[in-house]
Amino acid sequence: MAKAKTVEGFIEGLDAEKAEIVRQVRKVVKAAAPDASEAIKWAQPVYEVNGPFAYLQAHSGHVNFGFWRGVELDDPEGLLQGTGEKMRHVKLSEAGEVKAQQDQFTAWVQQAVQLNLEKGNPTRG
Repeated sequence: MAKAKTVEGFIEGLDAEKAEIVRQVRKVVKAAAPDASEAIKWAQPVYEVNGPFAYLQAHSGHVNFGFWRGVELDDPEGLLQGTGEKMRHVKLSEAGEVKAQQDQFTAWVQQAVQLNLEKGNPTRG
């Protein structure tokens, strides 16, 4: 897949199921954080308010919806995966998973934005 310059271009390069997952997550993020900027950074869609807070990564069988401060997010159902010091993600294989977890995803986006506003850009320091 060629490197996309826009989120629309990124979506166009995906198969139908992954494209729909990305579209649905994108809607959730835009509704939960309407002031967030959206751009391709690190070859993936990245959402920013006072630094990056969320990203989407396409893999062969799924899409990761991830958070820079993932370890700090409330995750009562244990959906977030990862082993790094800060970042966590949820693997999405079907678009229906986004609708099923929409309330949780909305809460994570709002928490992630709030953490960036309180603590600053997570890529610095």
